[in-house]
Amino acid sequence: MDKVALSKQDKAILTLIEQDGRMSFSALAERVGLSKTPCWNRVKALENSGLIHAYKAQLNASALGLEIRAFVHVVVNFEQSEAFEQAVLAHSHILRCEAVTGDFDYLLEIAAQNMPRLDVLLRKELSKLPGIARFSTSISTREVKNEPHFMPLLE
Repeated sequence: MDKVALSKQDKAILTLIEQDGRMSFSALAERVGLSKTPCWNRVKALENSGLIHAYKAQLNASALGLEIRAFVHVVVNFEQSEAFEQAVLAHSHILRCEAVTGDFDYLLEIAAQNMPRLDVLLRKELSKLPGIARFSTSISTREVKNEPHFMPLLE
């Protein structure tokens, strides 16, 4: 995707939406100094350009009973990487998957209710994904920061 040129108002809109995706168009328009319809048009243009690609709620994993988060570094046999990626897309406990450089090919973030469920996930499910040569797991002891906001990086 090519970089999109952003006006000062576009940047303000993106910053506010990134902080609160449920903000009303009236409130958003007022904060950026536009009337409601031009603001709505700007947001639609930003969506159509691909800059805004989703709106979603961030749920509390612990409140849902998902007490364990782990990061799995995976080495995959190259000829099976496509099958591995397809299997990852279909596995509900894999929250994120990044193709990475270095000693491993992929980094997975997974969630489980407890240690016995994590054990089953690792030994009986993830280890059987196509192409897995080996993997190494680190368990998160606590979340320090989870603020995926990109707009401050552009300043």
